Amino acid sequence: MLASIDSMLLLLAFAGFIAGFIDAIAGGGGMITVPALMLAGIPPVEALGTNKLQSLFGSSSATLAYARNGHVNIREQLPTALMSGFGAVLGALLATYIPGDILYGLLPVLLIAIAIYFAIKPNIGDVSRAQRIKPFLFGITIVPLIGFYDGLFGPGTGSFFMLCFVSLAGFSLLKATAHTKLLNFASNFGSFLAFAAVGVINWKVGLIMGAAQMFGATAGAHLAMRVGAKLIKPLLIITCIILTIRLLIDPANPLRQWMGF
Repeated sequence: MLASIDSMLLLLAFAGFIAGFIDAIAGGGGMITVPALMLAGIPPVEALGTNKLQSLFGSSSATLAYARNGHVNIREQLPTALMSGFGAVLGALLATYIPGDILYGLLPVLLIAIAIYFAIKPNIGDVSRAQRIKPFLFGITIVPLIGFYDGLFGPGTGSFFMLCFVSLAGFSLLKATAHTKLLNFASNFGSFLAFAAVGVINWKVGLIMGAAQMFGATAGAHLAMRVGAKLIKPLLIITCIILTIRLLIDPANPLRQWMGF
């Protein structure tokens, strides 16, 4: 029995490492860790809360790696990060009042749209472009909205941040990735506080997975900084497609019922 528990923890730690590596580059780490936690027998709500705990390690490690190399200024972006965290707290606290089935059903459509956008835009790369929205307006509208979604539901949050940073803020892919990890850390932290307040976190599993994710995220961030858009763009597209497939094959996804499957 003890050996079985140890093996399960080892597998969860490996899932955390892989999730941290992928998430630091293109987002979507939750599509690995949440199913892994549930397969380990952890109840759904507790799996979500534990996932937020272990995600803190990965998002913070990736953020620090990007910050040390000058791709994001944490002090300058602190107000924006606070807005992301504030939105996540509201999302987590108000989750019971929001029709989550609609979000779950629409998410595959949104992710495919993001994948298509990055696939057909030839000028998305390592060079920043013109802004379409002022930083202040971006920080008080787009950021808390995505943070709210992360607290409410979660999957695809990194992809949504990336899309908005590139299409609205005019960021290069690498700069968008760096800023996404900072805001994702803030939304993870806000959600974590809400889940911790209601006591739905498995601390032992979360800390073990978090330690592994920290190493994976650091490795992923350094690889992204070395390769740049040549790595980030295709991995982002692939991540969106895989997450979409995973959502569509879930019998509980309302979109299957809406389409008559």
